[in-house]
Formats: sequence, C-alpha cells, structure tokens
Amino acid sequence: MIPTATYRIQLRNGVTLDDVARQIPRLAALGISHLYLSPIQTATPGSTHGYDITDPTEIDPTLGGRPALDRLSQQAQAAGLGLILDIVPNHTAFHLSNPWLRDVLRHGPAARHARHFDIDWSAGRLILPVLPEPFETLLDRGDITAITTPDGPALCARDLAIPLSPDSDAGTATAQDLIALHDAQHWRLTHWLLERDGVTHRRFFNITGLIGMRVEDPGVFDDTHALILDLVRSGTIHGLRIDHIDGLADPAAYLARLRAAVGDLPLWVEKILTRDEALPDWPVQGTTGYEATRQITRLLAAPHGLAKLRSTWEADTATPFATLHAAARLDILRYELAAEFLSLIDLARPIRDGDPALETGDESLREAIRTLLLAFPCYRSYLDDGPPSATDLRLIQSTADTAARTLRDDRTLRRLTQALTLPASPAETAFRTRFQQITGALAAKSLEDTAMFRYTPMLALCEVGSDPDEDPIAPADFAAWATGRGATWPLSLTLTSSHDTKRAEDARARLLAATHDPDALLALLSLLPPAFDTIPAAIRWYVAQSWLAIAATPERPDHPALPERLASHIEKALREAKEITTPTHPDPGAEAPILAAARALATAWRIPPAPAKRLIRLGEDLSLCQLALKLALPGIPDIYQGCETASYHLTDPDNRLPVDFEALTRPQPKSSLSAAKLDLTRTLLAFRRRIAADAPITGPVTAHAAPQGTLLSTRTPKGTIWLHLAPGATASAGKGPPLWPPNPGHGPVCLRFQED
Repeated sequence: MIPTATYRIQLRNGVTLDDVARQIPRLAALGISHLYLSPIQTATPGSTHGYDITDPTEIDPTLGGRPALDRLSQQAQAAGLGLILDIVPNHTAFHLSNPWLRDVLRHGPAARHARHFDIDWSAGRLILPVLPEPFETLLDRGDITAITTPDGPALCARDLAIPLSPDSDAGTATAQDLIALHDAQHWRLTHWLLERDGVTHRRFFNITGLIGMRVEDPGVFDDTHALILDLVRSGTIHGLRIDHIDGLADPAAYLARLRAAVGDLPLWVEKILTRDEALPDWPVQGTTGYEATRQITRLLAAPHGLAKLRSTWEADTATPFATLHAAARLDILRYELAAEFLSLIDLARPIRDGDPALETGDESLREAIRTLLLAFPCYRSYLDDGPPSATDLRLIQSTADTAARTLRDDRTLRRLTQALTLPASPAETAFRTRFQQITGALAAKSLEDTAMFRYTPMLALCEVGSDPDEDPIAPADFAAWATGRGATWPLSLTLTSSHDTKRAEDARARLLAATHDPDALLALLSLLPPAFDTIPAAIRWYVAQSWLAIAATPERPDHPALPERLASHIEKALREAKEITTPTHPDPGAEAPILAAARALATAWRIPPAPAKRLIRLGEDLSLCQLALKLALPGIPDIYQGCETASYHLTDPDNRLPVDFEALTRPQPKSSLSAAKLDLTRTLLAFRRRIAADAPITGPVTAHAAPQGTLLSTRTPKGTIWLHLAPGATASAGKGPPLWPPNPGHGPVCLRFQED
C-alpha cells in the first residue's frame, strides 16, 4: 500500500489505540490513506511520548495492548486505510522498569542482555548517576538500605530499588556492610552530576535516561525487532518510520537488514539534511520531510522584509549568527556532551600509542578531536566497513582542513582523520563509529536546542532541518528542488508540522508574515511594556514573536490559558538558550522577571494591537499557501494531528498536547482559517487520489512568470496542476474552473487541473 497522504497521531496523554480507532471514519472522509502512530511499545510509567521504551517486545498495556492494535488495524483496513508505526531502534529507557536493564544490573557483563546495551564495560562498573546527593551522604542519613524483593535482593536509595547480584546478602545493616555490598556490584550509584562526564553507557544526545542499543549486532536486532517483524508478517502494519537513524553505529547496514526482513514494506527515516546534502542511497522510501518544511518556509519568506529584520536585530544585539552558532557548539561540547567527548579521547589513545611517529599526550588528542568536531559541517558521515564514498572522503578531508587551520601542529589531527577514513585496526574502527554517532548529537544540540533559542530575528526560520541564517529561495530554485526530489525520492513525506517541529505550521506562518510586513513586527517590539526595558534584546524579540505565534483570535480565544502557556514556553526557551539559566542548573531569580513580563504581555494583549492584527491576517493567507504547496507538490503529504484546522503550538511539550478530536468533528466557524484549511485539505486530498490513482505525484515542477505572487505547475500521471500563490489570486493558466477556492479571487491561493 503506497500512501497518498498520512495522518500523524500522538498516543499517550490520554490517547489510546481504541481512541484512534474511533477517529477512522472522520480521517477516511478527510482523504488520508494511512494512519501514522507514535511508538506503541511499552514505555516508562507515565511516559507522555513513548520514545523511552522499556520493553520492545510488548505493546504498551496502557494503550490497550496487542488486542487494541489488532482492532485498530482491522477497522482501518476495512475503511481503506493503512497503518504506519514509529519505531526507535537507537535506544531504550535507562530506567528500572526496563526488564533487560534489570537483568544487566543483577548479572553484570554475564547477563543475557549485557551485549544488547551500548555499555563500556572496560571503563569499570556501570555508572548509575541517579542520586540527588553523593552515595556517602545518603548513607550517613540512613537513606541507603538493603532489602529482599520477590525478584531478589535489592539496594534501596530512598525510593529506588536497584537489583543486587543474586549472591548478595540483603540482611546487612551497618554502614560498612552497605559500602562493601555496594562495592561488590556490577554497577555504582553516584550523584546525578556525574552524568556530565562520568557515564559509561552511550546516551541519546545528552539524555542519560536513554541508553543506546547495539542493533548492529544481529542477535540484538532480532530481539529488539521481534514484535515489529511479527506485526509486519501478520499484515497488521503497512509502513515504518525509523527514529534517529543517525544515532546508529552503521545506518546503512541496519537498513539493509531491516529491508531484508520486511520485504517491500514502505520505510521512512528521520534524517535531517543540511543545505544541499543528499540522502544516502538507502533502501527506503525517503525521509520524514524536514527538508520540505525548510524549502516551503524559504519560498514563503519575503527577502526584503527578512533582511530588514535581521539588520535591525543585529544592530540591537551586535551578534552575527556565525559567531553565535560557533559559541553554542563549543558550549555543548564543553558541558552537555562532555562525557561523549571524553569517551572519544579514551578511544583515540590506542591509535596514538600504536603510532611511533606520534609522541604526544592527551592534550594533543583533546585538541585534535575538539577541532574536528567543531568544524564538522553536517550531522554525520556514513563511513562503514566498505570503501569510503567520494562524498564522505570529501566531507572528512574538508573538515580536517578547516580544523587544521586552528592548530599549531596538525599531526595528531591528520592521524585521526586517517583512522576515520581508512581504519586499520579494531581500535580505529571503534573510534570511527563513536565519532560518527557524536557529530549528529553535537549538531542537533548546538543548533536546534541552543542556537535557535539565541538567534531570534525570525523564529519561523529557527526550525528543525532549517538554517536560521539562510536566505529565502526564488520560485525557480524551489521548482528545481521539488523536481529533483520528485525524481529521486518521490515517496518522501512532506510535513509542515510534527511532534518535533519548533512551531506548528500556522504559528510559523504568522511569523513569516513579518517578513512581508517587517514594520508591523518592529512596531510590536516598540509597544512592549516597560518591564521589557531591562530584558536583553534577543529575548525581547523571542518573547514578542512567541506571543504572536499563539496570540488569541476570535476563532481561538484561549484567553485564560495564554499567559501561563506563554510563560511556560519562555521558561523552556531561556533554559535551552543556556545563557542566563540552563535545564540542569536553572536560575529562578534570572528567569522570574522575564516570565513575569511574558505573563503580563499576554494578559495586556488579549485583544491584539493593530500591528499584530495585520500580521495575523496575512499569516492566514500564508498558512493556506503553505498547505497548498504541501498537498500539491511531489511527495506524500503528512498531516500532524489537528493541523487540518488552524494550529498554533510551540515546541514540545506544547505541540504534543492532546487534541480535542471531538471538536474536529463539528463544523468550523465560517470564514475562519480552520474552515478554509479543512476545505482545502479535503479538496486536494480527494484530488490527489483521483488524479494519481494511488501513485505519487512526482513532478517535474516549473515556475512561471505571474503578475502577482508565485505560479507553479507540476505534472501528474493524468495532467498538470497549476498552483497560484498570492493574496486574492486567480489562476493565470490552465483550463476549466478553479478547484479552490470555491469563490475565485477571494483567497490567497488558486488551484486548477488541466487534463492532458
């Protein structure tokens, strides 16, 4: 079943598989072909997202278990819909509810599941950095005890009960006995601060609570994928989305093994492509679509207004993006990824020690690895046991050349570069594998989770898969990109909102409106209350735009919740920026005046000021243009839950809040953005299925001169779609009446179809 359109639903937060099943009639009428679900396997108790899986062999009972999934699949297929699952091969939860981890804690390296986890046993006992204070401090207070449980002996640290080795004596009572008992285990309890530079397991990014899985091992692959493969063989599911492909030791080998196991089942990878980077030649249908978000956003941004906003912001802050981004990368490497950085140094020592031409110390290794990581321009390379590709050779060589310019002596750097491209020993292969896993974490944490909260002239461009300093794209260049995508990856997903995007699509469109009317945003900044006078300029810009993104309208009043919703987001943004406060070491005193100002702003501007009303209205036009592009261009459109109507969310957890599905069944207010989006979505999805006959729209796409706005055309198996994007647009080419809007000349987009 090749999808024509997918609909993403976030499970948990009160949403079960049976709740999804109740949505099938509505979604089938909307025109989608596939439901697309967040992870369904058992996760940590109370998980709100499901990416912290504890048991990959079981469908979470809190979602309804296997019976509920079977019912959902049967009802979906009866309505003509397929089912796509999001799977997480890279990691599971580093949590005591993980049965495989409990096995490892009790039995150590001899445990059946010891090799399932990416643990460095050569570094000694497995570090458990979970204590609120050092072990000895808790021991002195009497907070460490030994008990016997139905599963065996355990050591208790306050409310934690960690499995002890089977031969442990849980009857010990003295402090010295407890110390000896603790010292005899395969693990060591430590203060949580040791996670910065003392962990002995591979983490997901800098999240110590998620532990890497060694799916490169065939046995581990089989155990972690047994349930998923059973669902494929039984026909229960019809596609897979692979989370965080760049975290794996060897993505190409993993995908080859998965492809062999699932046959021609559609596969998509969560992969962020930077600038002109191409997706490797993997056996998949394509990506989940961040690059489409980036290009659509660039097309809808106005160059003149964006330039004015950037120049004004830099005058206010005296900080160009390149300087800000470089500082963010260094911060992340020094703090959030210090443990990963130190592990690379450990892995590099045997390379240095085995080369008689290198008589250097750890500082040379540290310097060489740091400069290589800081100079790395994308998420990762894909060097494996085969010959290196020309693309990867160029990438590593150019990175080394850039890094070398910052060093007085580059011999250590060049030796490590050789190990990356042509490893000649197990030690060099291990270094290469871990280096490639860390570059992606550094790129994501420094850009998406730091720099995008510091660089604030236009938050619409601070999006996953985007570059905040990138210029808008011309229609002809956009058409060339869409044509290329349709030719090489015609089944890639096209998203404009997801559970990971920084802002929902309509919130982003409001912000893009400021590039068309920069004076309106600058006027809003000038109207900020006096409480903002002492707040740094970059933060003022961030707060004003965040308010605009979710500001109430008659269609969505949301007045009571707005001040706290905005303040909650600003608190997260301040901590992610890591300049005056951080997630691990928050400074409530520094945060308080900014959060108070944000709450006061949302309360004072319950009725948006005139400049905001201009941007809100123009943003609605841009929302419809954005939607038309997603639905009409090559690729498979992916609709995030609730985004068939107006959606104004900020980054998670705001964008993962439960959707009022019942409200979506009711008629939308006439002349509202929600009504227009719903009408356009139904029209174009039905249109896609009719003209494409369940085959993808692959282009090519052509840009045409038009008296107003942008005119694009794309070929389909049965004819040509003409898409005119402009306020009050009427199609200037094509035959027959326009498909949309129902009343030509009264909308920001007009579509026509011309049969060959």
